Amino acid sequence: MKTSPIKTTRDDSLILYMELNESEIRAAQRRIKTGELQRIVPGVLSASPLHKWPAIIGLHRLRVLAALFPQAVIGYRSAFNGGLPVECVMHLSYSYNRVVELPGLTVVLVKGSGAVAGDMTMSGRNIFFPSEARMLMENLTQSRGTVKKAVGRKAVEERLVNIYESRGPEALNRIRDEARNISAALGFEKECGMLHDLIGSIPGTKSARLSTVAGRALARGRPLDAARLELFETLAAALRTTPLMQKHTPATTETAHFNFAFLESYFSNFIEGTEFDISEARQIVLEGKIIDQRPKDSHDILGVFWQAIDQGWSLQSTAPGEAVLQQLRQRHRILMKERPETAPGDFKDRENGAGNTTFVSPKNVQGTLIEGSKLLPSVPPGMARALLAMFIVSEVHPFIDGNGRLARLVMNAELSLMQACRVIVPTLFREEYLDCLRVLSRRGQPGPFIAAMKKIQQWSAAFDYNDLDRVIGQMQACNAFEKSTRQYQLLSPPESGPEK
Repeated sequence: MKTSPIKTTRDDSLILYMELNESEIRAAQRRIKTGELQRIVPGVLSASPLHKWPAIIGLHRLRVLAALFPQAVIGYRSAFNGGLPVECVMHLSYSYNRVVELPGLTVVLVKGSGAVAGDMTMSGRNIFFPSEARMLMENLTQSRGTVKKAVGRKAVEERLVNIYESRGPEALNRIRDEARNISAALGFEKECGMLHDLIGSIPGTKSARLSTVAGRALARGRPLDAARLELFETLAAALRTTPLMQKHTPATTETAHFNFAFLESYFSNFIEGTEFDISEARQIVLEGKIIDQRPKDSHDILGVFWQAIDQGWSLQSTAPGEAVLQQLRQRHRILMKERPETAPGDFKDRENGAGNTTFVSPKNVQGTLIEGSKLLPSVPPGMARALLAMFIVSEVHPFIDGNGRLARLVMNAELSLMQACRVIVPTLFREEYLDCLRVLSRRGQPGPFIAAMKKIQQWSAAFDYNDLDRVIGQMQACNAFEKSTRQYQLLSPPESGPEK
């Protein structure tokens, strides 16, 4: 395969013999003798000072490679990385083996075949980017050295899973067929077999050993969101290494327990837009009075309250593994039973999101919950496990509605198991609470989330819940019921409870 030469606008910062005619080359050589130009490597000249050469090579990388190694194919790890160097190393499939040092870039030439069917020219230059099938087979080859030329089986498997999830099984079938057609010409018969086995195992039609969590989950028919699982692992790592002071529960009497559950339910629903005056909410919970104009909203208050007050639910730890699916479905069924339009107890059948965040795809919900929940035993019980459990449910958002309330119930159950104070998120803290969740979800930064939840647990633990009128008055004095963070600040309660 040959490509027509490209006319380039030349400047003295980079001159390539490949782009010059004979008279221009002789003129450039005279300028080398006078010191106007310097030779970077044979065939590559520059009038710029030495310290600028790495940036010049980086800016014109493709042009330089096409000139120095015509007909080369971007290969191996570099192709897997989209044609970019890895650790300042660029791999090329070429007609011989050699390592060429350029300013700021090491070029590793690997003896192999030139362009074959499916390889594409890059920017019209005399250099090629490999087909997906070729790139994947190259990266299944054996390699040695500090910067290995191939990314290896695990990374190839992860890429195949991503292709399957984004483009479907047809895309994998096309790659398999293309690999079969070109493997002999490339000498990759062994790698073609490995690729064939991996592709067959991802949808579960073959039994090759899969090494990634995402690959195994997909083969079992339980695909998962690998990016979310990585996010859960990031949070789990932070929770294992961050000492968390947790407050002992102040609700040590039956009356205090009842009053705490009422306020927990009131604020948890208010966050989700189920807004009642506190006096109306008291009538719903204390007197069983359903507001005629808002029967479903009234039952929302009761749904959270009964799971917060009932020891069967308030002391139930989130199960790791498969059991988490049935457990969350049961919780949701009870929580949302008066809202049949939300499919109580059924995992979502359509995408859901908040703002610019799209939560886990319906097809990945079960696999992500199963693998995410397996991280729970790896973090300390109490506050750490509570925050991880809450974030997993919040980030997966497994149901059409009720996910925020369910996530907070799951969190508080982990705290109650350790006789630690459950968390109330007051109305004025809503924005800070949601903001730190967004920072963790979008940027992968767990620090603000951990700090915010530690702060609000200490706030929740500082009240005496034995007298409901008194605690409501104290919370009002702390601005807990206000909405505007511009006008109000959440104030500290009168005193702190004992540490655990």
